[in-house]
Amino acid sequence: MSGSPGRRPDPYAPFRPRYGRWTAIVVGSLVLVGCVVVASAAHGQMATTGNRASLVVFGLVVVLILWRVGGVRADVDREGITVRNVARTERYEWTQVVAVRFGADQPWLRLDLSDGQTVAVVAVQQADGDRARAEAGRLAALAQAHGEGVDPADRNA
Repeated sequence: MSGSPGRRPDPYAPFRPRYGRWTAIVVGSLVLVGCVVVASAAHGQMATTGNRASLVVFGLVVVLILWRVGGVRADVDREGITVRNVARTERYEWTQVVAVRFGADQPWLRLDLSDGQTVAVVAVQQADGDRARAEAGRLAALAQAHGEGVDPADRNA
C-alpha cells in the first residue's frame, strides 16, 4: 500500500500483484516481436505463408494469455469483492466471506466462503512478502467490517 506521508491509504483500493502486470506486458511484447521477426526472417522451404501466419498467431495467443495473467486483481467495495483470476471473474458479498488467509504452502491468498468453497485471490501473492501480508490484513479488515465477522486469528496473514 502506497501513499504520500500524512495521507491515509484507501482501504477500497484494488488489490494487484506487485510485478504481475509489468511482467506480462514485457514478456508478451518480447514474444510477439520475436514471433514477427522470426516469421518475417524465415526463408527456405519452411517460409510458407501458412507457417509465418501460424507463428504470428501463436504470438498473439501468448499475448492474450499473458493479458489475462497481467489483469488479475481483486476489487472491493462496501457490498463485496470481485475476484478476477486468470480464467474467471467472480463476485462475492461480504457476508459470504468466512475467513481470509494464506494457506500452508499456498502461493496466494484464499477466501473461505460460507458455502464451504475456497477461492484463490491471485492478486495477493505470498511472493510479495510483507506487502502481501499487509494486503491480506487490509482485506481481512474489510471482510470483518462489512461481513459477518472474520476472526483475525483465522486469517493467518
